[in-house]
Formats: sequence, C-alpha cells, structure tokens
Amino acid sequence: MLVNIENNTDDLLWNGYRDDIEDVIRTACEMEHFPDKYKLEVNVTFTTDDEIRRYNNEFRDIDKKTDVLSFPNLYFDSPADFRSLDDPETYVSVYDPEVDCIMAGDIVISVDTAHVQAEEYGHSYRREVCFLISHSILHLFGYDHMEDDERIVMEAHQKQILERLNITRDQAL
Repeated sequence: MLVNIENNTDDLLWNGYRDDIEDVIRTACEMEHFPDKYKLEVNVTFTTDDEIRRYNNEFRDIDKKTDVLSFPNLYFDSPADFRSLDDPETYVSVYDPEVDCIMAGDIVISVDTAHVQAEEYGHSYRREVCFLISHSILHLFGYDHMEDDERIVMEAHQKQILERLNITRDQAL
C-alpha cells in the first residue's frame, strides 16, 4: 500500500497521525476485501476551507466549503466489488507502473473544518481526521450515502473501521 500525503496548509498537527491514516486505509482494505494480489495507492491532501471550497465548486458545482472530498479512480457496479480489476481494460486505466499500484483516487481534507468539527463533536482532532479518511476511502471503494439505506451501510462500515483501530469519540481532546 502506498499513501501519498500532501499538506497545503500551515497546520502540521495531522503529521502526527500519518500512521493512523495509513492504518485506517489498510483496515478498510482488509474489511472490504481489497484483493491481496494488488497494491493500493491513495493520495491524501490537507488543505484550507478556501481551497476545498474552490475544489468543491470546480468539480461538483457546489460553491461552499466541506470537510472532505473524494475523487475515485475506480468505479463499481456495487460497493467494494473489486472484480472489475480483473478486466484488463479497467486494470490498465487505474494501474500506476511507476509504483506498481492500483490508483484508488484522491482524498482532500479541510484542516480548518476538521478542527471545528472535532471541537463541535467533542472528540479529538485525530479522531476527526481518521473518521474523514474512513469516510472518504469508502467513497473511493464505491460507497455512497445519498439514500438512507446506503447511508446506514456506509456509516456502519465507518464505525467498524474506527472501532477495529480503537479510535473512539471519547478519546481526550
């Protein structure tokens, strides 16, 4: 697994959670049965509210800030159905030969909003970053939350990922 992290802010607090970020993605891969025969590449970018608003407007035509954006490279008939990787055309379109990995996509997190939400929800910034990573990696694996039944499933998977890593809401700020 390869996790590329880029920080476009002055906030360096997230850097202490690099291992946690990788653990969340690795756990999601295990729980969602990402095929062992492939290595996964995920890009994570930490940015500001202004920058994520610009991304949201440019790529989603929504002119407001958000906490996290997901830009998947893989598309699924159903969530976490990785059988499409066995199709040579699909495989070639998402394979990065320079690092011998399947490029899952990009995760963009607003550190500004992550700090605010951590305080609002009464949990640590670490927990908020890990939650946003778990949420976004599930999007990269084809999950969504537009319909109630999808939301319930996705939320359950997020909770399981964080519980497996013992990253809980009651951890000290």
